[in-house]
Amino acid sequence: MAARIPPEERQTNLVVALMATEIGLTKQQILDNISGYRQRADAGTRADALEKMFERDKDELRTLGVPIETIGDPGDPNDLREARYRIPKAEYDLPADIAFSAAELAVLTLAGSVWSAESSSADAQAGVRKIRALGIDGDEPIIGFAPRITVRDASFAPLQSAIEDCRVVAFDYLKPGEQSPRRRRVEPLALLDYEARWHVYGIDLDADDERTFLLSRIVGDVTSTKRTFDAGLREGAGERALAGLEAVAARNSALLEITPGTEAALRLGRRSTPQVQGFSVPFVDVHIFADELASYGPEVRVVEPAALRDAVIARLEATVAAHADEVGTDAARAERGER
Repeated sequence: MAARIPPEERQTNLVVALMATEIGLTKQQILDNISGYRQRADAGTRADALEKMFERDKDELRTLGVPIETIGDPGDPNDLREARYRIPKAEYDLPADIAFSAAELAVLTLAGSVWSAESSSADAQAGVRKIRALGIDGDEPIIGFAPRITVRDASFAPLQSAIEDCRVVAFDYLKPGEQSPRRRRVEPLALLDYEARWHVYGIDLDADDERTFLLSRIVGDVTSTKRTFDAGLREGAGERALAGLEAVAARNSALLEITPGTEAALRLGRRSTPQVQGFSVPFVDVHIFADELASYGPEVRVVEPAALRDAVIARLEATVAAHADEVGTDAARAERGER
């Protein structure tokens, strides 16, 4: 079985090899010698499949800004049957006035590799690939403890792609209290994690204004359209989105009584301010916060506001009613079984 070499590692190996040669490498030399292709060849992968893999890698690297040169026959430059490929190191090196310490390089590598495979940014992957291809290594103790970020919202990946491609998206969005979702057309500018929930920030084209949408309230698929928008709109979008959410949270504060030593105390304590009677906790959305508080059960009591307290009570009563129905159903089944 062929060794499983990830595509990004194979492409990094290709970049390193093409930077190390002055005269260039032929396609056959690449397929026979570079790790990632060589293992596939040894495992019996067909030559045409390997060549297609190389062409895809070459096109992707060029898309990322890697200057791969194609050198034809000196006597006939248009004859590419024995073409050689190389990367002029002078065009790929970092600018002379930019230098990084070992710790800074470690942080850059960590930042780029923090995303899990299903949600990784193309820009992050390209950055890590360039650092590795230049032969720069960060501090291993830091990299060894690199976290991994994963997302459960199915809409995350298509929204991220749309942001990178500057494409307008359309999706159905269900707000609390509404019976059916509404179709939204949005220029997505940034994705951000706030209070452990993912949001997309952008311009709602129908409202002609900036909006922040909770990914968990997106119903169904996100559709990327052919319509594009100015990439300059993305500049500072994440900061604007965060400032907007923090401003909303500053206007909404709940007074809670929290049982010490509980999960609620651990989680809510991180964002709470002690008061005479309890703890003041800012929140953005009353429905989302009510869901969280209800999950703690008797560990939390809402003193105010009344709307939040009522929302939590309604959720707890619904939970009790649901369990009562289950108990009643089980009892009825048991009674029928006895008879």
